[in-house]
Amino acid sequence: MKTPMLSWFGIIRLGLVQTGLGAVVVLTTSTLNRVMVIELAMPAILPGALVAIHYVLQVFRPAWGHGSDLGARRTPWIVGGMAVLVTGGLLASVATAWMGTHPLFGVALAVVAFCLIGAGVGAAGTSLLVLLAKRTDETRRSAAATLVWIMMIAGFIITTGIAGQMLDPFSPLRLVIVSGSVSVAAMALTLIGVWGVEPREAVVIAKPFAQRVPSRQKVPSREGSFRDAFMEVWAEPKARRFAVFVFVSMLAYSAQDLILEPFAGGVFGFTPGETTKLSGLQHGGTLIGMALVPIIGALYPRSRGNLQIWTLGGCLASAVALLCLAAAAVVGPSWPLRETVFMLGVTNGAYAVAAIGSMMALVSAGGEKREGVRMGLWGAAQAFAFGIGGFLGTLASDIAHYLLASPSLSYAIVFASEAGLFVVAAVMAVWVHRAQGRADRHGALPILPANAIAGGAR
Repeated sequence: MKTPMLSWFGIIRLGLVQTGLGAVVVLTTSTLNRVMVIELAMPAILPGALVAIHYVLQVFRPAWGHGSDLGARRTPWIVGGMAVLVTGGLLASVATAWMGTHPLFGVALAVVAFCLIGAGVGAAGTSLLVLLAKRTDETRRSAAATLVWIMMIAGFIITTGIAGQMLDPFSPLRLVIVSGSVSVAAMALTLIGVWGVEPREAVVIAKPFAQRVPSRQKVPSREGSFRDAFMEVWAEPKARRFAVFVFVSMLAYSAQDLILEPFAGGVFGFTPGETTKLSGLQHGGTLIGMALVPIIGALYPRSRGNLQIWTLGGCLASAVALLCLAAAAVVGPSWPLRETVFMLGVTNGAYAVAAIGSMMALVSAGGEKREGVRMGLWGAAQAFAFGIGGFLGTLASDIAHYLLASPSLSYAIVFASEAGLFVVAAVMAVWVHRAQGRADRHGALPILPANAIAGGAR
């Protein structure tokens, strides 16, 4: 019997999981970052390295996705991953509080905590997206992606607002209490979100040993090593190409994060408060850009589901916005910077929702029972891009400042380079679409043996 698709209420319930995930992550990567640097006077490289650890651990997303493929149900991985995440979030706050009295032990515990955070985000997030993709009707996927991501950003906003109020006046004990409260709330949202969404009959029971087929007869099976499963997915041109696209586009997406505020302060003379408001303006634009995709899809039904066009357009529009930022660096204070940053947010939001929608549409294409590995591969590419994007952006800025006498020209070159990355990503979006088109014309791609794939993958 065909599994029923999710209603809008069911999609919103799954979005609660993303809200809880975002709440824990923003507290550990933003609030604890500030406490370490300001209240505890620790070097800024410490929270930077801890956040990098959380990204590095997500390279194992394909393996966790493979584990959920083997079990045929995603709910245990979502709940288990969230349990690991909230444990890591609570330990991270304990470690931060401990740094004030025993820095060495506090840092050691923080390393363990951020490893748990990375593992929890990877395990829960990968299976959540697979479940959402498999249980959402094709015509609703872009809107579902928008809704879920808006709920995650809502988790960011609500958590930082409430936690900011509860943390004053600051004390290490208060930090641990606030973090524990957020962890409990995130776990409760997860249980509410997944309760009854995935039917029990989704469990696939292996055949008894008595019903084994003859040894010479080979039957496709979900069982097998992770390496075999990964190589099967890597042999699929659309999956492999989409992973490269995700990496390049997310690299362009994240590379400006750490240099936008210094740019506004150094070139336009913005105060710290003004640059913070500028970031808020960009996030507001991102929310609007995310909402535009399903709204335009509702107004113009022919555009609904055409995620390749939306992805291509979002990449090119983001490139134009970054070129405008490069022009702003050259022209200086007379340029309408706020409007440009808002435009960058809108274009980035449209691109992000289209890319996520494409990810959900492609996850079930190709070899069967590998959805978790595919989503894990793309999630790992995204995490790797985010992990190095900020570093490369700041490194490029420092190198440009060193080689060039003008800070304005340095920023202009960096923003223009990021625009070039988005143009490359747009070309790759067409590349992915062509691979999908060939697969649709010629049928499902064959599942090749792992030893054949190893020598023939492009």
